[in-house]
Amino acid sequence: MPTSIKFGTDGWRAVIGEDYTFDNVRIVTQAVADYLKQAKLADQGLVVGFDTRFGSERFAAAAAEVLAANGIHVYLTQKATPTPVISFAILDKKAGGAAIITASHNPHTDNGYKYKPEYAGSASPEVVSQLEANFETTPVQRIDIKDAERQGIVERFDATPAYIKQVSGMVDLEQIRRAGLTIVVDAMYGAGAGYYPQLLEGGSTRIIPINHERNPIFPGIRAPEPIDANLSRLKKVVKEGGANVGIAFDGDADRVGLVDEKGRFVNQLQVFGLIAFYLLEVRGWRGPIVKSLSTTSMIDRLGELYKVPIYQTPVGFKHIGPKMLEEKAILGGEESGGFGFANHIPERDGILAGLFLIDFMLRQNKTPSELLQSLFDRVGGHYYDRLDMTYPATQRPQIMQRVADARPESLVGQHVVSISAEGGYKYTLEDGSWLLIRFSGTEPLLRVYTETRSPDLVQPLLAEGRALTGI
Repeated sequence: MPTSIKFGTDGWRAVIGEDYTFDNVRIVTQAVADYLKQAKLADQGLVVGFDTRFGSERFAAAAAEVLAANGIHVYLTQKATPTPVISFAILDKKAGGAAIITASHNPHTDNGYKYKPEYAGSASPEVVSQLEANFETTPVQRIDIKDAERQGIVERFDATPAYIKQVSGMVDLEQIRRAGLTIVVDAMYGAGAGYYPQLLEGGSTRIIPINHERNPIFPGIRAPEPIDANLSRLKKVVKEGGANVGIAFDGDADRVGLVDEKGRFVNQLQVFGLIAFYLLEVRGWRGPIVKSLSTTSMIDRLGELYKVPIYQTPVGFKHIGPKMLEEKAILGGEESGGFGFANHIPERDGILAGLFLIDFMLRQNKTPSELLQSLFDRVGGHYYDRLDMTYPATQRPQIMQRVADARPESLVGQHVVSISAEGGYKYTLEDGSWLLIRFSGTEPLLRVYTETRSPDLVQPLLAEGRALTGI
C-alpha cells in the first residue's frame, strides 16, 4: 500500500500536489473498481461527484476514466455537488456506491476522496480495510474521458432534482416559504451554495446567501468548517440585518452550523440536542439514537426522558452510519456538526439538518435562543468548546504516551469518576461534565474537547486538558 494514501475517519485527504496527485487518485480509484468487482457491485455502476475545491472536477474526471476502463458505468455529476446529494444519488440510481472528490472542512491546501458504499453512508471500517488492501494490487487502467463519454460508459447527470424531491417529502417546504422569515445562508464557498434558494424561495421568506461564490482558497476563514471562529461574517449579517436565523454549511455541505437571531453561535453539541429534541418532541419519532463519544450527554438525558435507547460509537460516521443501519436508528450525530436521519440516508446531511432546525422554529413559534432555553429546561444547561492544537509530527509518540500515562484524580476541583481510552482519552467528572483528548483522523491536529454543566468551567477544563498533553 502506498504510504502516502491512508483513509482516516472519513476518507483520504492530503495536500494537493504533494500526496494528493492524479496518480494517487487513480490508484485509489483502481482499488475502488477492484472492490466493486469483489463485492459483486460492479454491474450497478458508480456515482462520481466533486466539490468546489481547486481541481476537483479534473480529479473526478480522472476517477471516472479509471472506472470506465474497468467496465464500470459512471454517473458523473455535471457540477460541484454536496456530499449528501451525491450520497442520495446512490439510492436513486441504485448504484454500487459513490466516489466523491472532496476534502470537506480541511484547509484550502487539501483535497480528498470519500467512498460511499451501496447503502449511501460512510464506508465502514471493514470496507475501508478492503479498499486499502487493494491499493496497487492491480495496475491502474484508464480510458480517455471523452472516449468514455462517447461510448456511453460515463454519463453526466444532475443529482439535485432527485434530492429535492426526497427532502420535500421530509419537511414542509411550502410552510417555510410562506413564513416570512429572513434566513442568512453561509455556503463557506462550498458545494452547498444555491440549495436553499432552490428549496425555499418563491414565497414571503427571504434567503440571503453569503460566501456563495466558488473560491477555492476560502478567503477570510482558516477552513470551510462551520464553527464559531469561521462564522464572523454570518454572525454580523444576521445581527445587523435583523434576520431570524443563520445557517452555515461546510465545504461539502454534510455539516451544519447555527447562528441564533441575536447573531450568536449555537455550538454543535447544542445543535445535536436541538435536533434530537425536535424529532422526539415535535415530530414524535421514536427509535434509537447513535452518538459518537465526543458529543453531548444531552442525548443520554433525552433518551431517558423519551425512553429511547442511546448507542455510543468511536468518532466518525464510518462507525455511526453502520450502527444506525444495524439498530434502525432515527438519528445519528457527531461533535463536528454532522447529523444523519432515518427515512433518508445513514449519512450526514447539513442541508436537511438546517431545514429541520428552521421547521422547529416555525412549529414552536420560537426563536433559536428560545428553543435552546426550552431544551435546557428539559435537560439542564450544557456548555461546550474545543481546542485544536498542531504539533511537530516527530513528537506524536511522546504526546500519545504522555496522555496515556496521565491518570488525574481530579480536574477543575471535581473528582474524575471514570477514564475511557476508547477512541481517545475521556475523563468524566462527578457532575457529568467531561473532557476528551484525541488525535484528529483527518488532519495533523490534537483536539481537546469538553462539555460542562457550568459555562464558567469550560475554559479552565480545556486548560487542564491542554496541560495533560504537554503542548
